[in-house]
Amino acid sequence: METFSVLPISQLVAGLALALTFGGMTFFSAVLTPLVFTKLPLKVAGPFIRQVFPWYYLSMGVTVLVALAALLLAAGGKPTWEVALAALVLAGFGIAGHYAAARRFRRLHLVSVVINAFQWLAVLAALIMVLM
Repeated sequence: METFSVLPISQLVAGLALALTFGGMTFFSAVLTPLVFTKLPLKVAGPFIRQVFPWYYLSMGVTVLVALAALLLAAGGKPTWEVALAALVLAGFGIAGHYAAARRFRRLHLVSVVINAFQWLAVLAALIMVLM
């Protein structure tokens, strides 16, 4: 009878979750947002994209949470760089999602863009580490 190791499965789940997060962030930033602002009138595009942000933060937060759980399982609960990066990215989604939901997001848009860029780089770095 074959036995399965939790380690490779958890690494696979972490890699898939990080890839999904990276792809979702890239699609949102590089495709969806520019498309909304080029195809819709500004009066419609702004309010529309503000309605999308909470869903973006929630869905990306869930995928990072899955990755974080799998990374912790793979590391035996020990802190690793991948775990730290995933935890920071998850915290960033939580903070940014709070501001988006609180409607203070408009004033903090530049901050959210910078946070998102760092999150994108952190997810890419964690994904590369998991794949190595």
